[in-house]
Amino acid sequence: MHSEPLILTFAALLGAIVGSFLNVVILRLPQPEESIVFPASHCPKCQAALRWYENIPLLSYIFLGGRCSHCRCRISPQYPLVEAAMAVLSTAVVYRFGLNITAGGFFCFSAALLVVIVIDLRHQIIPDMISLPGIVIGFVLSFFSPLISWLDSLMGILCGGGVLYTIALLYFFLRKQEGMGGGDIKLLAMIGAFLGWQALPFVIFASSMSGALVGVLVMFLERKEGLSTRIPFGPFLSLAALLYMLFYQEITALYWSYLHGSLF
Repeated sequence: MHSEPLILTFAALLGAIVGSFLNVVILRLPQPEESIVFPASHCPKCQAALRWYENIPLLSYIFLGGRCSHCRCRISPQYPLVEAAMAVLSTAVVYRFGLNITAGGFFCFSAALLVVIVIDLRHQIIPDMISLPGIVIGFVLSFFSPLISWLDSLMGILCGGGVLYTIALLYFFLRKQEGMGGGDIKLLAMIGAFLGWQALPFVIFASSMSGALVGVLVMFLERKEGLSTRIPFGPFLSLAALLYMLFYQEITALYWSYLHGSLF
């Protein structure tokens, strides 16, 4: 479903603003002693409070030259990248689904996955404060969304969590070491809640393939042998889920074309 350019522009602006808040969540959520609400935005190096014009998504980073105006330390490029990513995701969701409850749910889903990607890359953890409420929200939204039934969502939760839990148990049984954290299991359950069980084969396949390719590349670049290099799996699950969310029709069509032998 396509939307008017003005609506898409507002969607991009809203996404950038939310992305600015997501940066706060990314920075503070892994620190149990910190609040994501208080204190107000400040420089993480010198702790100086940011003026309103220093907190404009994307633009402030450009105008400040990527440096704090108080202590002149470099501002991480993560900040504009997250703001830009959320602006793009917000625009894509509205462009694809229009202005309705489905788009609102997928907007929240995209924001949650973006937070998971960055936190897992930085800290190799997936906070329960993201995935557990996400499971509940995804399931509740299934009662109002025309794209997924509550039964599909429930099956997505059970199958999503169950599949990775089984894989984790088998890996631990065979190798006597943990190969997948509980955060990944709860994340896939959240993905199943929002997208339904139908999304799980693609999400698992795409994330496993991309994760394996990146893992091989990292081990090659670091010239390491064996499986000692630890790569978080959450970002691959999240990216695959975002891909399915935006292109589920095309992915489903390719799948059925392959089954009927008409793909090539």
